[in-house]
Amino acid sequence: MSPDHRPIKELQFENARFLPEVVALLEEGHTVTLRLKGFSMRPFLEDNRDKALLSKPTTIQKGDAVLAEIAKGHFVLHRIIRIKGDEITLRGDGNLGTEHCQRSDIRAFALGFYRKGRKKLDKTNSLKWKVYSFLWTRLFPLRRYLLGFYRRVWLKVFQPI
Repeated sequence: MSPDHRPIKELQFENARFLPEVVALLEEGHTVTLRLKGFSMRPFLEDNRDKALLSKPTTIQKGDAVLAEIAKGHFVLHRIIRIKGDEITLRGDGNLGTEHCQRSDIRAFALGFYRKGRKKLDKTNSLKWKVYSFLWTRLFPLRRYLLGFYRRVWLKVFQPI
């Protein structure tokens, strides 16, 4: 229940229809908490389980998790792996391939994530996030095997029923 005792209703919309509205709110200066869809940020962020707290981007740097519009109406929440002028290269933590966009296509910056149903925000500027980011990004050549183990073994053994 919300503080004023009204039940909270959760709605789901297609990203192409919903995310432009989220971007409009961010441009007005609001922050937005968004339930994540997709598997591209595995193994630490899961589809329909975790939430991202987003804000309007001010400055961006390599390693930041951002919401980018990589094609008209096609949004991704991925990590910046390279910045060369206005050209931005992105990769999801659970992906092997990359996407490209322009600096102007970055629509939001992830301030943090609510993971595994927790109420406490894992902030992206925390030591925990920075250590995870440092280690995971340097494991890129091994990711294929680590992600395969995660999907084929870890989820089957440790996924709650």
